[in-house]
Amino acid sequence: MIFRKESERGEKVGGLFERDRKWLFERLYAMVDSVERALDGAMQAMIQKSDDLALEVIENDDVVDLIEVEVEQECLRLLAMRQPVREDLRFVFTIIKIITELERIGDQAVNIAERALELNREGLLKPLIDIPRMSEIVKEMVGGAVKAFEAKDVDRLIEVYERDDEVDALNRSIFAEMVQIMASTRLDDPYSVKKATDLLSVSRYLERAGDHATNIAERAFFSVTGERIKEKLSRATKSIKKEM
Repeated sequence: MIFRKESERGEKVGGLFERDRKWLFERLYAMVDSVERALDGAMQAMIQKSDDLALEVIENDDVVDLIEVEVEQECLRLLAMRQPVREDLRFVFTIIKIITELERIGDQAVNIAERALELNREGLLKPLIDIPRMSEIVKEMVGGAVKAFEAKDVDRLIEVYERDDEVDALNRSIFAEMVQIMASTRLDDPYSVKKATDLLSVSRYLERAGDHATNIAERAFFSVTGERIKEKLSRATKSIKKEM
C-alpha cells in the first residue's frame, strides 16, 4: 500500500481528521506490540536456551519494518493532502520520528537474539537477573510513552523519560560485574571471557533500546507541549533550588 484511500467523512481536528489520528495510533500500537514481543522472544531465547525462539525474533523483524514503511507513507500522504500546521504538523512529524525509534528498538531485539544463539552454545556464566529486568523496563517505557502520547499526559511522559536512569544503572552494574569476572578468569579459560563479553553486548543493546524509548518520550513531549523536556526539567530544578 502506497497511500490509504479516503473513506467516510470524519470529525476534523485542525488539519487532520480524527480518523487520521486513530489510524496512526492503531498502527503505532501494532508496531509497539511487535517490538515488545521481539524483546520478550529474545529474552526467552536466552533463558530457555532456545535457538528456535531466537530465530523467530530474527525472522519476524520484517513485520516491524513493514509497519514502519506503511505509517511513513501515510504520514507523507497526510502532509500532502491535509497540509497540517502547528500542532498537527508537529504531530505528524513526531509519528515519523517515533516509528524510526521503534524500528531501532526492533533492531536491538534482533541483535540480542543473534547474541542468544552464541550464548546458547556457550552456556551462561550466571543466572539472568538484571538483563531481563532491563528488558522489562524498556518495554514499560515504550508502551508507556506511546500511551502517554495519545493521552497527552505530560507527567507520564516525564516519568518515562526519567526511567532511563534505571536502565543505565543496571547496565553499569552488569558492566562492573562482568569486568570483575573477566579480571578473575584464569588464562586457560578464554570461554568465560567470551561469555562475559556476550552478556555485556546484550546489556549494551538493551541500554541503547532504552535510549530509543527515551527519545520517544522526548519527541512526544515536544509534540504535545511545544517544549523540550530537558528545558522543562531544567527550569523545574532551578525553581526547586530557589525555594530551598
